[in-house]
Amino acid sequence: MTERSAETPSIRVWRPRRTRIVAYTMAGVIVLGMIVLAVVVAPQFTLFDRLLLVVLGLFGGWLLHMFARCRVEADEHGLTVVNAFRTRRLAWAEVVRVTMAEGDPWPTLDLSDGTSLGAMGINGAEKARAARHLAELRALLAEHEPPDR
Repeated sequence: MTERSAETPSIRVWRPRRTRIVAYTMAGVIVLGMIVLAVVVAPQFTLFDRLLLVVLGLFGGWLLHMFARCRVEADEHGLTVVNAFRTRRLAWAEVVRVTMAEGDPWPTLDLSDGTSLGAMGINGAEKARAARHLAELRALLAEHEPPDR
């Protein structure tokens, strides 16, 4: 865990490495490609058409950014799960267990209200890294488990 200072609680953050590299690389290629295309496209394309090409590229880059930003943050109070389009804050007592079967894209947090939540910040495609992150998350969950469970 990373200590920030004596007053600030320690925070542990898990992020997928390959997903971020691929997503940001592709976002750059798409945005740059659409800008170049808007500049060199046939003369019958109007300024509005060219701007739409750039906007389409920026939209694609934004979508890829939303997937690249996924992470799971743990602190002394609970977990923050940042998925592509939703962020959810959970107290430790709300998380019953963490499961991830072989071949799953990410772990599933089983919650005390009977629902479940995918944690896209731990990517199953990064097998060894995902297993290490999952073990760390499970250890923290066990450390913060309420005495009545």
